[in-house]
Amino acid sequence: MKNNTPSEWDIIVRPKNAFFQLNLKELWAYKDLILLMVKRDISSVYKQTVLGPLWMLIQPIFTTAIYTFTFSYSANLSTGGIPPVLFYLMGQTFWVYFSDSLNKTANTFISNSAVFGKVYFPRLVMPLSVIISQLVKLGIQGILLTLVYLYFYFSGASIHLQPTHLLLVPVLVAMFGIFALSIGILFSSLTTKYRDFTFLLGFAVQLLMFASCVVFSISMYSPRVQHLFMFNPIVAYLEALKFILTGHGIFSPSYLLTDSCFVLVLLLFSVVVFNRTEKTFMDTV
Repeated sequence: MKNNTPSEWDIIVRPKNAFFQLNLKELWAYKDLILLMVKRDISSVYKQTVLGPLWMLIQPIFTTAIYTFTFSYSANLSTGGIPPVLFYLMGQTFWVYFSDSLNKTANTFISNSAVFGKVYFPRLVMPLSVIISQLVKLGIQGILLTLVYLYFYFSGASIHLQPTHLLLVPVLVAMFGIFALSIGILFSSLTTKYRDFTFLLGFAVQLLMFASCVVFSISMYSPRVQHLFMFNPIVAYLEALKFILTGHGIFSPSYLLTDSCFVLVLLLFSVVVFNRTEKTFMDTV
């Protein structure tokens, strides 16, 4: 009689999942599905539009123009030594990546309930695909930011690139994505039972932009207030990016380390809640 090995079985019964189980190996096995979802996310947004992907560039251009006119020219608010157009474009580029990633991952269970109820795959595939697809959008908008940056750099503006810190730029961008993923999957778990969190998140994201020094320079505030702002990971990462690219802003390794530890702990907690919710969400969604 032939002995069957575990690889020959169609169904393998395993013990109950551990309290914390990330299953990175399983996620890697579904990498093709993640890429497929990324392609779907990008094409579905701009499908049947006249300008298509150009909207990725039109949005930051018009938003930057409005902020520059409203806050810099009309209200005469300081931009901390950075040219106003570059200041607002830089803030919008990274803020939109964070906010769009957060809003879309927060609807993971609700927007994909029909798919989740029919076929199994690691549920983290969906929020991860959102983070990656938004990263593609950030890359396209980053080209616009680079062109504007080069214009001011060679026109003699008071900006000074910090080449010794350039390698930190992808790390800071990754931390933006991880922070958005952490909050997003946590809210996606809560909204399966309490739909009020959907409205709360939309309202909170709008307020968070003004509390993250996106349209206001942190240099406007006293050192004590700046200290409080820097406990917001978005502020710490954005200020570090401003410092690296322009020489203006606050670059504090202690704040970056503290905020990053908080973000990683939040990610672990959110994954635990997400994994527990995915087992029963079809009963409440």
